[in-house]
Amino acid sequence: MNHDDLSRLLAGVKNGSVDITDALEQLKNFTAKDLGFATIDNHRELRTGYPEVIFGQGKTPDQVAGIIRYMLTRDNNILATRVTPEMYDKVREICPEAIYNPVARTIAVRRKEIAAPATFVAVITAGTSDLPVAEEAAVTAEVFGNRVERIVDVGVAGIHRLYNKLDLIRQARVNVVVAGMEGALPSIVGGLVDKPVIAVPTSVGYGANFGGLSALLGMLTSCASGISVVNIDNGFGAGFLASMINRL
Repeated sequence: MNHDDLSRLLAGVKNGSVDITDALEQLKNFTAKDLGFATIDNHRELRTGYPEVIFGQGKTPDQVAGIIRYMLTRDNNILATRVTPEMYDKVREICPEAIYNPVARTIAVRRKEIAAPATFVAVITAGTSDLPVAEEAAVTAEVFGNRVERIVDVGVAGIHRLYNKLDLIRQARVNVVVAGMEGALPSIVGGLVDKPVIAVPTSVGYGANFGGLSALLGMLTSCASGISVVNIDNGFGAGFLASMINRL
């Protein structure tokens, strides 16, 4: 339940169009719903403006489907990240309109349209191998009502590819830059634009990449201003933050 939903409910009670008993029923699980294996935070959208998102990794297909079954009753858009095809098969049994993105490893359910701002989010990848993390960021931003422009495979090994897209990149309200290996691309973008850059290190790389640690440290020690850094492979966190900035 968001601010608008709660305002409508209270207004209905005030003007007599909603019975108090019905209102209490709607508020019965106002803060949280205990499913036994998970406790759904129903109050999160009212506090933060965004509903709870399901992190699929470590959960069983039945648990993911059970959480989504309940969340469908709340009539919000639903996003699950780090999911498997088996999870999607279970979810599709109860929600045929669920959309599975195998690259992003996400399940999205669109229950309501969210008006997008005129501005947009650019999601930029250094290499094709970074696409799973970049797509997670892009899908997250889209589910929360943002237009996303994808700019792929423009890493520093062929920096001319980035300059070919520079006009579009400079138009974005915020840029999400996803890179593995040494993680240099956010520094380049940060030195070329006057908008926030959210850097996302990925675990893509050879042995000395240390599973993304070299990219993370490179981004944290960037000399370019205006760059923030999320955790390794955290496309969701980058997409969420980009959405908040774009919708300010």
